[in-house]
Amino acid sequence: MVWLNFVPAAAALGGTQPTIGEPAPAFTLPTNSGDGEISLRDYRGQWLVVYFYPKDFTSGCTLEARKFQQDLPKYIEINTQILGISADDVDSHAKFCDAEGLKFPLLADTDGAVSKAYGSWLSPYSLRHTYIIDPNGILREKFLGVRPPIHSQEVLDRLDELQVL
Repeated sequence: MVWLNFVPAAAALGGTQPTIGEPAPAFTLPTNSGDGEISLRDYRGQWLVVYFYPKDFTSGCTLEARKFQQDLPKYIEINTQILGISADDVDSHAKFCDAEGLKFPLLADTDGAVSKAYGSWLSPYSLRHTYIIDPNGILREKFLGVRPPIHSQEVLDRLDELQVL
């Protein structure tokens, strides 16, 4: 049996992953906060955590969002912003933010175009993947095997390593 073309399931499911060390795929998406639209370029000069998740109000997604919210002051302290992206619409995101007290933006990728660009799409849902983007818009890390209970701390630990390089 030949395994030369073996691709790990987590990566294969969502499609082609962007390359670490290269510019992160650009995006502009509607959101429930601010001016109603957010672009990657809006975050130049700051570190950015972009996390994709399947669905508002589901158990794993709610836990992941709560953990990011709980740690939000730690992210702000290290010049890092958080963006959540799913295929849910802006109205769903507004209700989810209100219900969970989320103070970071959620973006509506209703057609999956941005999720696809990040290799994080399994129609009709975004996959649970996270990406760290540096202040120059360069992709520095990706997390494909996300475990919601500990994920925010994993991201903070990796940011700590990346920001001293």
